[in-house]
Amino acid sequence: MAPRLGLVSLSLNKHPSFFGRPGPVLVVIADGVGVAPPVESNAIATAATPVLDALTTTEMATQLAAHGPAVGLPSSDDMGNSEVGHNALGAGRIFAQGAKLVNQAIADGTIFETPAWTRAIEAAQTNTLHLLGLHSDGNVHSHLDHLYALLRRAAADGVRRARVHILLDGRDVAPRSALPFIDQTEAVLAEINASVDGADFAIASGGGRMTITMDRYGADWPMVERGYNAHTHGQGRAFTSAAQAVETMYAESDDGDQYLGEFVVVDDEGQPVGAMADGDAVVFFNFRGDRAIEISQAYEATTSGDGAFTHFDRGVHPDVFYAGMLEYDGDLKVPANYLVPPPAIDRVMSEFLCAEGVTSFAVSETQKFGHVTYFWNGNRSGFIDESLETYLEIPSDNVEFDTAPAMKAREITDATIELLRSGDFRFGRINLANGDMVGHTGHLEATAEAMTVVDECLARLSEVIEDLNGVLIFTADHGNADVMFTEKDGVRTPKTSHTLNAVPFAIHDPSYDGEYHLSASADAGLANVAATVMNLLGFEAPADYEPSLITFPGS
Repeated sequence: MAPRLGLVSLSLNKHPSFFGRPGPVLVVIADGVGVAPPVESNAIATAATPVLDALTTTEMATQLAAHGPAVGLPSSDDMGNSEVGHNALGAGRIFAQGAKLVNQAIADGTIFETPAWTRAIEAAQTNTLHLLGLHSDGNVHSHLDHLYALLRRAAADGVRRARVHILLDGRDVAPRSALPFIDQTEAVLAEINASVDGADFAIASGGGRMTITMDRYGADWPMVERGYNAHTHGQGRAFTSAAQAVETMYAESDDGDQYLGEFVVVDDEGQPVGAMADGDAVVFFNFRGDRAIEISQAYEATTSGDGAFTHFDRGVHPDVFYAGMLEYDGDLKVPANYLVPPPAIDRVMSEFLCAEGVTSFAVSETQKFGHVTYFWNGNRSGFIDESLETYLEIPSDNVEFDTAPAMKAREITDATIELLRSGDFRFGRINLANGDMVGHTGHLEATAEAMTVVDECLARLSEVIEDLNGVLIFTADHGNADVMFTEKDGVRTPKTSHTLNAVPFAIHDPSYDGEYHLSASADAGLANVAATVMNLLGFEAPADYEPSLITFPGS
């Protein structure tokens, strides 16, 4: 693949006093590893992590903000996530992100002036509007305020029949919080039905986000199939209401919301209330892209010819108008129609390094592969310059990750060491997903075991960096494993969501001899890492990048 158009205009100046080490620079992103007090709820602190402990207690260690405005989110109450975290790491600057973009578009009304909204309303005025998405206020993939704004505006714009298809969260919010969210939505639907003549707005289907619909990176297409069939064809366990579905499944197991099965709401005759038909409109109201792409393809792809959908049999696929809240993949153009333009992230670190001929690699398992490629590169699919870059995906297992807390960390480490020792690469970046993916299960012991494996891998990588006279940078994209439960009145509640805590940052430079100093400002965040990497590779960072975390004598 040729370099991107305009790449030749990007260039970096050599650093005047530091020319880099002979060996490579490796960035290790320990996904979901935040900084919190060493109490029992902190799986990182309870794990055996001697290498991590040593790395993060030297003069070359600090902490970085990884949530809220530091990663382009609206407020300090907004948790960071892997998508915005890797955007910031790779871009070196802070861009307004999903939730903030949608909030702005709703506040100024521009979301309702887009061609996609106009077409959806035109279809739904004579048919049905279907709103599908993650049903919580977690603000990582979606927010219920956005759903309610769309519902109310649709009613004002003449839509009289709408169906809501809810994906239960229990991951970015409390594990069993679905019922209050359902009550909240039912109240909004009742308000619209009571105030608008002829309005028929209702919940139609649902299921847990880790069971249906919200797969990513092609890891589990049957998961998407289950969701598609429930939302589209009304196939699933039948209940008279969403609340009845959740209450029933709660009684059947200890599973949190994210793992509940698919369900459909039926009428008095046992027929699904929200099966889709030709002429309907479907809006997916998630703003985050990674878990929205596959379901978008399931609705948009043709049934035959070039680009035909082949991942599962969709049955009689209805001819619907489909739109996403945002464009989830700018290169693949998925979806074709969307309500809010995504952030235009340009001049990312990888573009500069490719322009300078720096060879690099990115490695992760499937669950986070897109984060070190697509998100790192500013929401771009594919290579920036295939002649200089190597991307390696280690297939994830389709299991609940508390049952396999090592995940693919050891395999990622093996592959990374081979790439490092090849001598072909100046820069590498990897993601170890364990702290996040196992942390999301809410199982403290499994997450501690996962962190022990991460530490084991860090030991091996550090040894190779020392052999090669390179530099290892250790950091994370957001917190998760650092708080595994909350406690009130002696009752512990598993915490499966991300945290608002800072993340660690450390430089392991075996040849360090005082050539530079760590000098992070009090408000330093993930976006400051890119300039730091460039410095350690022997370059000055672009003037508009967030400042490097290191300074040089006399500079």
